[in-house]
Amino acid sequence: MSRTCVFFHAHPDDEALLTGGTMARLAQEGHRVVLVVATAGELGLSARQTDLGAVRTREAHASARVLGCARVEFLGYRDSGLEGRRRHGFARADVGEAAERLAELLHEERADLLTTYDPNGGYGHPDHVQVHRVGTLAAELAGTPRVWEATVDRTRLLRGLRLARLIRRFDLTPFEKTYTAHHEITHSVDVRQYAHVKRAAMAAHATQTTGGESTRTLAALLKLPPPLFRLILGTEWYVERKRLRA
Repeated sequence: MSRTCVFFHAHPDDEALLTGGTMARLAQEGHRVVLVVATAGELGLSARQTDLGAVRTREAHASARVLGCARVEFLGYRDSGLEGRRRHGFARADVGEAAERLAELLHEERADLLTTYDPNGGYGHPDHVQVHRVGTLAAELAGTPRVWEATVDRTRLLRGLRLARLIRRFDLTPFEKTYTAHHEITHSVDVRQYAHVKRAAMAAHATQTTGGESTRTLAALLKLPPPLFRLILGTEWYVERKRLRA
C-alpha cells in the first residue's frame, strides 16, 4: 500500500545528509515522497557570496529529483544564521503560524508520516530546533499519524570521532550532547542499497562544499571511497516518540 511521507527540513542540503537514503528508498518502493524546506539557506557558509538563496533553492530541486520526490515546497522563511540572530529569521517566527502553514500541506497531502528533527535540532542550529517545534505542532494540527525525528546515533558518532582523533586531534566536547543517544533511537533505516543515490543528492549541493577556513563536512564525505561512504552513511536514524490518532 502506497503511503505519503513528508520530510520537513530547515535548509537545502539537510534533506540529502540526514534523510536522503530513506527518501530514495521510499520513492523506489512506490511511496509518495514530499520535501518541505523552511528556508532557502541564504546565510549558509559558502564561497559563493551572491544570490546564494536562489542557487541553493535550485540545488534543492536538483537533489529532490535525484531522490525521487514527487513535490518540493519552500515555506519561504529567512535563514536565521548559525547563531539565530537574524531578526526575521525562521528561528524567531511564530511557531503557531508556521505550524498552521505546514499542517495545511500535511492535510492536503493526507500525509501518513512527517519527519522533523530531534529536540536538539541535531547539533543545535536554531532553525533546526524550530523545525522540531513547528513540525511537532503541525502534525498534531493535521492529525498526521506518525512523526519521526531525523537524528544521528550519538553513541556511534562519538565512537567514529574518537577513531578520527587518532589521525587529527580535535575537541570532542561539542559533540557530547548533540543528536540522540543510542538507547533513544527507535528506527534505524538501512539505506546502503541507495547510498549512490544519497551521494548524488549530496553532490547536487555544490555551494556547500566550499567556504570557510576548514574542509566542509559535505566535501569531506563526498571524497570518501564508495565502500567507506556506504559504511558511514548507510544507516539513517529516527526517533518516534509517540503515535497520534489520525
